[in-house]
Formats: sequence, structure tokens, C-alpha cells
Amino acid sequence: MIGHVVEGIVNFSDRNGLYEKRILLMFSGGKDSSLALYLLKEAGLEVSALTFLHRWSWRETLNWAMKFTRKLGVEHYLVDVTKGLLREAAGRKGPICINCKKVMLWNAKWFALNNGFDILAKGDNANDKIIGALLDQCKSDIRLCNIPKIGVPFFRPLIKYTAEEVEALAEEAGIRPYRMYEHARRRQWREGCPLQYIDRGEIVTPELIDLAYRANYEISKLARRKKVRMSVRVPSFEIMCWDCDEETLREAQELVETFGEEGR
Repeated sequence: MIGHVVEGIVNFSDRNGLYEKRILLMFSGGKDSSLALYLLKEAGLEVSALTFLHRWSWRETLNWAMKFTRKLGVEHYLVDVTKGLLREAAGRKGPICINCKKVMLWNAKWFALNNGFDILAKGDNANDKIIGALLDQCKSDIRLCNIPKIGVPFFRPLIKYTAEEVEALAEEAGIRPYRMYEHARRRQWREGCPLQYIDRGEIVTPELIDLAYRANYEISKLARRKKVRMSVRVPSFEIMCWDCDEETLREAQELVETFGEEGR
């Protein structure tokens, strides 16, 4: 299946002049963006990776991502968006994912423009919710979007493949990203960062962000040891878990109680 997908990217790139362009892929180190980077490299396109990080990013997944790009022989840029994230999120109601995405999108735009890249790429698949988003403004093939408000075209090589198909492709390619064993918002492996677990409606503060990171880092160690997927919302300290037994939930509760007073 990989060969068929790569051939499709080659043909699409030929028709759209992508072999004369420099492509910058927004690379989180998750399965989708890793597969997208792998496929673009296999297709012979000039592609580089751009990873955004902040003070509360998972360092384990970042280390895996850096090893992956090194193995592919792909240029990899790291950009710290801590200040921008705090500026956009502090004082607003949680969760802060929408604020973070806004910061990353505009940083990606200006990084591309200032460093001679012609196209931005993303690992979105067919299951990703894009209704109402900027990328829903595509007037032709949704794989390549020219959005005047952004000023840089977006290439999404996986947008016509379902999450299940992406999973199979990544397995075929031997792409197995480092897992933090987060609960995530979907049953599929959709990890991100601990800040997504700030309770909806809570006013975001630097102290609450710190708490979300520390509590979920400790919970992730327990989840990895028990081979379950688990996260905790803050400051409510609601434990979310796929396939937890009573013993695991008890250990998680004991662990969370150590953060309880700090969050009150």
C-alpha cells in the first residue's frame, strides 16, 4: 500500500509543480505527521520538518521526533512558542488548544515566508474535523489549498485517507512513535500535550498550566507501567482512563490526591 500512496503523491506533485518548491511540514512527532513526512521524503520532494514546543511539551516525544528526522535525513527546525502561548491563553477559559493552534499556525506562516519555503504541509487525515476551519476554504483539490488569509499554500497528503488507513500505512512503514499513554480525546492514538486536559471553563493561569503538566506527567508514568491510556483533568482532578481495572484506578486516585491541595 505504501508504494501505491507514494506513487499517488509523485503524480500529484508532478501535476502541481511541487518538485520545484520547498516544503515545510508541521511535524508534531505523532503518527500522522511522521507518516506524512516519510511519504513526502519517499516521493523525492524537498521537505523539511518544523516542530513547535513550549515549556510544557513532552520531552520524550520530542526526543523520538528528532531521532526520526535524523534517520530520514530531513532538516528539522524547532521553535519555542512558550511566550506566544501564554500571551494568547492566559486569562482566557480553558482548554487552550484553540489558542495554541492559532499561535502555531501564524508562527508556521512567518517561519516559512522568512526562510524561503513555498508550501506548508500538515498530516491531517480524513477523520480530522476541519469544518469551518481555514483549510475548508479549498476551492479545488483539498490536498493543496491556497488560502489568501495565510499567504502560503497548504499541502495535506493524507487528507483523503481515514485514520484506520493511516494506521495501517504507518505500521507498514515501521513508524511507531513514542507513546505517553495519554487518554486523548478519541479512542485512536491521538496524543498531544498535557495542556489539553485543563477543565473547560477554567480561567487559564501559568500556575494551572504547570499543574496540568506535572499531574499528567506522573499519571502518564503509571499509565505506561499498566499499559492503559490515562489522563487527568485539572483542577477538577477527574481521572480519564481506557481499560483501567480497579487497582489501577485506586493507584491513580492516590497519585492525584498528592496534587489536590495544590490545585485548590
